[in-house]
Amino acid sequence: MPAASSHSTSIKEAHGARQHNLSGALVENFLGNSPEWYKLTIIAFLLVNPILYFINPFLAGWVLVLEFIFTLAMALRCYPLQPGGLLAIEAVAIGLTSPATVFAEAEANFEVILLLIFMVAGVFFLKDLLLFTFTKILLSVRSKIALSLMFSFAAAILSAFLDALTVTAVIITVIAGFYNVYHRVASGKQFHHIDHDASEDTEVIELHREDLARFRAFLRSLVMHAAVGTALGGVMTLVGEPQNLLIGTVAGWEFIEFFLRMAPVSVPVFFAGILTVVVLEQFKLFGYGARLPNPVRLVLEDFNAEETKKRTQKDVAALIVQACVALFLVVGLAFHLAEVGIIGLAVIVLATAFTGITEESRLGHAFEEALPFTALLVVFFGIVAVIHDQHLFQPIIDWVLSLDLTAQPPVFFLANGLLSAISDNVFVATVYISEVKAALDAGTITREHFDLLTVAINTGTNIPSVATPNGQAAFLFLLTSALAPLIRLSYMRMVVMAFPYLISMTIVGLLAVIYLL
Repeated sequence: MPAASSHSTSIKEAHGARQHNLSGALVENFLGNSPEWYKLTIIAFLLVNPILYFINPFLAGWVLVLEFIFTLAMALRCYPLQPGGLLAIEAVAIGLTSPATVFAEAEANFEVILLLIFMVAGVFFLKDLLLFTFTKILLSVRSKIALSLMFSFAAAILSAFLDALTVTAVIITVIAGFYNVYHRVASGKQFHHIDHDASEDTEVIELHREDLARFRAFLRSLVMHAAVGTALGGVMTLVGEPQNLLIGTVAGWEFIEFFLRMAPVSVPVFFAGILTVVVLEQFKLFGYGARLPNPVRLVLEDFNAEETKKRTQKDVAALIVQACVALFLVVGLAFHLAEVGIIGLAVIVLATAFTGITEESRLGHAFEEALPFTALLVVFFGIVAVIHDQHLFQPIIDWVLSLDLTAQPPVFFLANGLLSAISDNVFVATVYISEVKAALDAGTITREHFDLLTVAINTGTNIPSVATPNGQAAFLFLLTSALAPLIRLSYMRMVVMAFPYLISMTIVGLLAVIYLL
């Protein structure tokens, strides 16, 4: 009996150990390699939210929004799709919103979803041309101020006629190309080494570590100048941002009228942004001012020389095709020949058909960058659905509309900026323009006052929203891209680097709304 009892005990202990190992594995698998404190924080969020909902749904909605912003801020610790998705699923489960509202939000932004799926992949197939062009620019322009102005100005002009997300995809492709070239060399490999993890520095030779850190700072400054540039240009025209088209349609403004209406605010803000570029680079403030290290320049010059030397007629033909497709892209977007996503699909077909890329495995790589962000964006629409169903912005809207008519334009500008920095600027613009149009239809305000408020709404959703990555879709795309961890661009670093732009652009924009409208 003792022997049988001992055997039974050992079986129970073994079973208990397996159970313990299984539970430990489940805990370890939850959010993967994220820090323990982060996992516990997300679990705490999930436990607290239902309690808050039964106490006060309005409070629970605001807490959920802040929790989601936290997941964005920790994007380098854990991609926000999983923790943010858990929060969105719970929001639906406890009744903060419904699947129908989430679908309605996604359906309303279907054009943006198509854009991300197809346009970003289309830009991927133009990367050889982009790297070729921008390498020439980078090596020929020695002045960092001039180079920064070029990136900012080009991003602004392109965003005014194309789309900020498309421009951001181009920037990411270019900057990632520069980084990968030098990181291979810094790791003791050749330019074209295939199996190379650019996110890890373990193989980087000690001699190159300092140069790599300075190169990252250099690239961060360029990418942030360009990202803010997309906001500077995006506010100006009917096609610059998705909410612009929405606002222009409600107001009945065509392309030229929209530009002229926005010009008293958008043009001074543009010059304020350009001046900010010069000041930041000249005085090396807020993480700007890093120069291209000479050893890195030499590596890029060697890369350019080798690329030129080994370029075959087939490669030249591919570059010519990519240039023609890029021209088609610009013309197609500028004249709105089709929706942006459809033009992106056309770019994929043309760029691959005429350069011989016909294998499914080679096509698949193009979609790797955009699809995780597309999924995250739909999760974000789930959070926006909570804002909609719980009327989280309603008190602010009611307060603004209760103000004296002369005070409304500047307050609309600031209120839209604040809410856009927290939420989605398309959603904020939709809510405000609907309320203002309803006031016009009811005879509460005049058409002249409606026009003033419409300009304040559009500029407010576009300009102060640069404060946070979730304020601008292009910023959020950059933060969650594969480039961000490579150049050590975190949420808080983006906030810090955007701060001087926020101050200069918001002050100038507010003064323009008050005195120039």
